[in-house]
Amino acid sequence: MKIVVIGGTGLIGSKTVAILRQGGHEVLAASPNSGVNTITGEGLKEALAGAQVVIDLANSPSFEDKAVLEFFETSGRNLLAAEAAAAVRHHVALSIVAIDRTDNGYFRAKVAQEKLIKTSGIPYTIVRSTQFLEFLGGIADSSADGNIVRLPPVLFQPIAADDVAASVADVALAPPHDGIVEIAGPERAPFNEIVARYLKAVGDPREVVSDPEARYWGGRVDEHSLVPLGEAGLGRIGLDEWLRRSQAAA
Repeated sequence: MKIVVIGGTGLIGSKTVAILRQGGHEVLAASPNSGVNTITGEGLKEALAGAQVVIDLANSPSFEDKAVLEFFETSGRNLLAAEAAAAVRHHVALSIVAIDRTDNGYFRAKVAQEKLIKTSGIPYTIVRSTQFLEFLGGIADSSADGNIVRLPPVLFQPIAADDVAASVADVALAPPHDGIVEIAGPERAPFNEIVARYLKAVGDPREVVSDPEARYWGGRVDEHSLVPLGEAGLGRIGLDEWLRRSQAAA
């Protein structure tokens, strides 16, 4: 079975490609560097020839509201049109838990991407994931005011990239859901507590302050804005285990 991974050289893409290749599948890691560009359409027809499954892990280079919306809409339209022409049998996309319950520009762009997939006529599965443990440092930086990191005390359930890749690979090899599946980390705790544990573990002296008025990437969040409301597949790697692995690999 030929599987094309768009964004196959990124954080999740490279891990997903490795898992699928270990399983004996023919996998093409597609990215602009390899001559496959979902924005211009360059190389799409050739890359998708003979593919049964396409996994879309492409991400916008800009997080500015207008730019990110244009990226996901243009990329989505070009990719889905090429898949229809190639008779692809399963489109898999990675999205984010609660994008339709939290208001910020990036999440709105992901909602637009999901709508394109649902109306494309191609059998699909959307994998909505909670935030990655790998992004905790960036989240702290985005919420920092000098030596203070202000975060809302809402529930948070981050997942390791290794677990995300394993879930995406499993979904790609299964029949299409024609719907959404959700995945999350094994541990749920207040946002501020998890980030405080992370900063302490990596020797970052900044103080995390619980602030109910603090925004998340510019959007307001309530207690359940960042976690699954219903059933979700849970990863195996918790924060402490992930920290141990990260420090061992450093």
